Amino acid sequence: MKIRATEAFIKCLEEQNVDTIFGYPGGAIIDLYDDLYDCQTIKHILVRHEQAAVHAADAFARVRGEVGVALVTSGPGATNTVTGIASAYCDSIPIVVFTGQVPTGLIGNDAFQEVDIVGITRPCTKHNYLVKDPKDLVATIREAFHIARTGRPGPVLVDLPKDVMAAKVDFNEPKPVDMRTYKPTYEPHLGQIQKACKAILKAKKPVLYVGGGVIASNASDDLTELAKSLGIPVTMTLMGLGGFPGTDALSMGMLGMHGTYYSNMAVANCDVLIAVGARFDDRVTGKISAFAPRAEIIHIDIDPTSISKNVKVGIPIVADCKHALASMNNWFKREESCNAAAEREKHAPWLEQIKAWKSEHPLGYVEETDVIKPQFVVQKLHELTGGDAIITTEVGQNQMWAAQFYHFNHPRHFMTSGGLGVMGYGFPAAIGAQMAAPDKVVIDIAGDGSIQMNIQELATARHNKLPVKIAILNNSFLGMVRQWQELFYDKKYSSTPLETAPDFVKLAEAYGAVGLRATKPSEVEAVIKEALATDNTVIMDFVISREEGVYPMVPAGKATTEMLLV
Repeated sequence: MKIRATEAFIKCLEEQNVDTIFGYPGGAIIDLYDDLYDCQTIKHILVRHEQAAVHAADAFARVRGEVGVALVTSGPGATNTVTGIASAYCDSIPIVVFTGQVPTGLIGNDAFQEVDIVGITRPCTKHNYLVKDPKDLVATIREAFHIARTGRPGPVLVDLPKDVMAAKVDFNEPKPVDMRTYKPTYEPHLGQIQKACKAILKAKKPVLYVGGGVIASNASDDLTELAKSLGIPVTMTLMGLGGFPGTDALSMGMLGMHGTYYSNMAVANCDVLIAVGARFDDRVTGKISAFAPRAEIIHIDIDPTSISKNVKVGIPIVADCKHALASMNNWFKREESCNAAAEREKHAPWLEQIKAWKSEHPLGYVEETDVIKPQFVVQKLHELTGGDAIITTEVGQNQMWAAQFYHFNHPRHFMTSGGLGVMGYGFPAAIGAQMAAPDKVVIDIAGDGSIQMNIQELATARHNKLPVKIAILNNSFLGMVRQWQELFYDKKYSSTPLETAPDFVKLAEAYGAVGLRATKPSEVEAVIKEALATDNTVIMDFVISREEGVYPMVPAGKATTEMLLV
């Protein structure tokens, strides 16, 4: 028996265990929204801008480890999703975005609110579809979820013409999706695993370099076992934070442009670099010819196109990170020549060297009594939440201070736009994260510039009674660009001062949220405690040192050892 396409759409989502979607209605998808009105199994979150729907779905996916879903109308509704889709693509986040489209007979006729969203998003989706025939709808939706969540995860877009969604379709029982041209490799080649393990046993100065793939594959426990059993220090990318406990003695924090001095020095001087679920991004490597020049490089990644793309790799392992790390741990347990205690002892001098670098240039800042330092705010957030909050960020200085001074001990607790660097990501991401984990404390660490990109989502948070907290590090500048202008453009602050800004406390109150402000260090703790105790959306406006910089910093084109430290 045939059923309405809109009903089949909802049944497909239920089949994929979708219980929350983020969206914004319009004429092209009004039939879908009519059926969603009566749906008892799926909660629809009405955002106030379509970009926010995708960022919220993105963070929902990260926290839950599932596929996030966004639903928008055609034309401008679809084009407003592009930034969110591109961000999810850069960070390998599994989402499915459904866009409305004009009827198939009008496609190509410049109809009202028609846009070729499939063509527009082809470069920034893992795959996308235009459903031209109603009989293809169910199979396409099932494929979309399969592609989004498997292999290297990523966004998939499905474009839904209005006449297709008005038709009747067959809803067949689901079968395992089998795509002849899409077969991700999950299991590692055992010969490559053996090569990698033998190289690690020979190493005196190994380093684990960990990216977001470890979190995506739920491999944090396997990684921790490998690091601790052999005594290997760990450094993480921005996307990898939380993949290894940030407060552990073996953690060196983040590496790269704004990484710690000791992590960058360790990578530059290691003899074996074990890259796990990372892609050797330019913000990590700096000058490529000077990156890990003494190291034999092992690279584990499920995406074969990422291996040797930026940095030549000696031992490639194409596999899911969890499978590969489990295989390595098993090899070390079985191998008679591997004595874990002896390996840890062998690495002790190397760990002492790293400890000396840390002592020489610890991650810190100059404290002041009369002005709030942003690093102090982040440290207090960590202290007063016990390091257990889900942190989202905007992009810029606020993002880097969060990465440096909030020490993440658990995966799926740090949400940030890493690859694309989207201002306006953090607040809608906090909404998505709070929907995914309603019992967790969720804090968006923001700048006064970036928070205004999607400030309208205060209405979304308030309508859904979400106790999201926003910590604005307010320096009345576009801070990161200002820092570059200070260092490299003779302090010509071109279009970076934010001299006309809203009163964020009054703005919060206008939306029915709570606004708090701190203007001196002695007020910071009380403001955070009050915010955490408040069962409402809260904006904390921290008026910080205006020209504070993010350090260490590796200037563009320089080696990661050429850090500016003050």
